[in-house]
Amino acid sequence: MADIESKVPDIGGHGDVPVIELLVAIGDTVKKDQGLVTLESDKATMEVPAIADGVVKALKVTLGDKVSEGSVIAIIDGAASPLPLAGEVDARSAAGEGVSAAATPSPQPSPVKGEGAKAPAPSAASSSGRTADLECAMVVIGAGPGGYTAAFRSADLGLDTVLVERYASLGGVCLNVGCIPSKALLHAADVIEQAAHASDYGVDFGAPKINIDTLRGYKDKVVGQLTKGLSGMAKQRKVRVVQGTAKFLSAHELEIMGDDGKAQVLRFAQCIIAAGSQPVKLPAFPWDDPRVMDSTDALDLADVPKTMLVVGGGIIGLEMATVYRALGSEVTVVEFMPQLMPGADADLVKPLADRLKKQGVAIHLKTKVVEAKAGKKGIEVAFEGESIPAGKVYDRVLVSVGRAPNGGKLDAAKAGVAVTERGFIDVDRQMRTNVPHIFAIGDLVGQPMLAHKATHEGKLAAEVAAGEKKEWVARVIPSVAYTDPEIAWVGVTETEAKAKGLKVGVGKFPWAASGRAIGLSRTEGFTKLVFDEDSHRIIGGGIVGVHAGELIAELALAIEMGCEVHDIGHTIHPHPTLSESVGMAAEVYDGSITDLYIPKKK
Repeated sequence: MADIESKVPDIGGHGDVPVIELLVAIGDTVKKDQGLVTLESDKATMEVPAIADGVVKALKVTLGDKVSEGSVIAIIDGAASPLPLAGEVDARSAAGEGVSAAATPSPQPSPVKGEGAKAPAPSAASSSGRTADLECAMVVIGAGPGGYTAAFRSADLGLDTVLVERYASLGGVCLNVGCIPSKALLHAADVIEQAAHASDYGVDFGAPKINIDTLRGYKDKVVGQLTKGLSGMAKQRKVRVVQGTAKFLSAHELEIMGDDGKAQVLRFAQCIIAAGSQPVKLPAFPWDDPRVMDSTDALDLADVPKTMLVVGGGIIGLEMATVYRALGSEVTVVEFMPQLMPGADADLVKPLADRLKKQGVAIHLKTKVVEAKAGKKGIEVAFEGESIPAGKVYDRVLVSVGRAPNGGKLDAAKAGVAVTERGFIDVDRQMRTNVPHIFAIGDLVGQPMLAHKATHEGKLAAEVAAGEKKEWVARVIPSVAYTDPEIAWVGVTETEAKAKGLKVGVGKFPWAASGRAIGLSRTEGFTKLVFDEDSHRIIGGGIVGVHAGELIAELALAIEMGCEVHDIGHTIHPHPTLSESVGMAAEVYDGSITDLYIPKKK
């Protein structure tokens, strides 16, 4: 048979109908009448079917393209031998049969998620010829939230899965030296702060006595409980965990180097790279001196320094500033940008900045460190900028200026995977790299570098690898700073809307009018919703105040569901709660608020 064009059939006279979903990729085997793409008109959603059995040779449309009756959707090679589906490849591998590159379908993705300039695709190395110590259908490199989710989901879908992790425990940076231990310490800081102000309402605890060893032990216990749980779930799913550092030998081989110096060769059918990122280490600092710390070092809680400099006023730096200030350190923060947390709206950040200043934290904006030297009495620091700190010598310095992806540490070029100069890996909406059977997720595919983003990406990659027809569809990804007060935001920020010239309206409810916030003696916060002025749909929002991170999910769900202002305002929120501020912010926008008096515009 010759190449067959699958075209858009009669769709009721509709024209310029957008493509909202690609159901197949190049190289996929399809049956007659199987859906190729999904179209959505203002009247209905419909699939365009294949008109014959065969293999997809070319796709003539991409997401967002507009088509009409007669538009060519795909070229189908009716004479091609059907290729096995991913699930069939994996089933054979699990049964012990050999694995080869030709066994995997070969879609040609269009990378869309990576950071910076697109990297050229290198030529993959040929097979090493070494005897494989391990074989599997799926290997996942990295056991952080994205990696262990990908491995567990792969196993749940029937793929024989190996999970490679360089550390002794699962969980990656987030669980071991990031999200989880920092929240344990922030909880302790919150208890200290609440106790300090309990005398305001007649309860006096006196000055706290801090046992640093016990606190460190509590933090480690929290981490241990979670890592133990992950190990148990891996065993239950029969996921084989291999400790070591993985590097590619070829497109279907890894070399895993253990701490004992012994190397193992693993041959795989498909791979998900979830190798994460590491803290950026600025060259101006003497990193061989233990008094200079990155975020991992700060969480070790070696001691409570009398003076501490935090370089970088982002989320991680300010969380650690919150912890160490509560424990008794005199903290100074320097930030190169004009505001703390540059990604958030300035009005959200202001209550935090004001509170930190009242607590004695010195904040210096538009300022940078130009030199740092190890001295006998501390780290000697020289600054440059508009707000030079008075102190020049610090007992400890925390450098928290961002994270760098680990994509360049895997010898990915030997597998033919393109990696940018910055270490990012480009992927498509199914998390495929330029090599069809190799996926990448998490920090090394681009911003935002957040565990909850990686988790969703890992699950998606595993499902696509198992043969499911899915792609990334999340509209927004929320961000949370677990400072005091917490700051959370999602979707379009007010600053972003102004920069892009978007026509938006804002509903803002101050927590000074919240009964729950008044009862907590924490009225500095507010809830803000951003609406599209034409449709009145919510497109963004932010919350600052205690437990803001627990409230932001409602805003994310509202955006995903396309909620209009009345959908939110008419949803009955329990009283008295902080969550009702969401509904009241919607009422502020539509002018129906009764818990505030807002004079009508003349």
